[in-house]
Amino acid sequence: MNRSELVAAVAEKSGNSQTAVNGVLDAVFDIFATSVANGEKITIPGWLAVERTDRAARTGRNPQTGETIQIPAGHSVKLTAGSKLKAAVSTKK
Repeated sequence: MNRSELVAAVAEKSGNSQTAVNGVLDAVFDIFATSVANGEKITIPGWLAVERTDRAARTGRNPQTGETIQIPAGHSVKLTAGSKLKAAVSTKK
């Protein structure tokens, strides 16, 4: 499911317009991005947790030349599925 399909499905289920749902999704994703970038963890109990993780600097290899390179420290994002999402996925249909 892509974003436009998600917006259409939520609009139909909630009785709101697609424009309203699209605005809400934009706001949610903006808050997710800002909060996670600031190091805050976002938790929607039972469904999802999103947090920023740190990666240490490390040594790697260029696969084309075999040359050793330094990979700088950085950040990544970790998504964790909650119990309700895991239960929904594990049921057979």
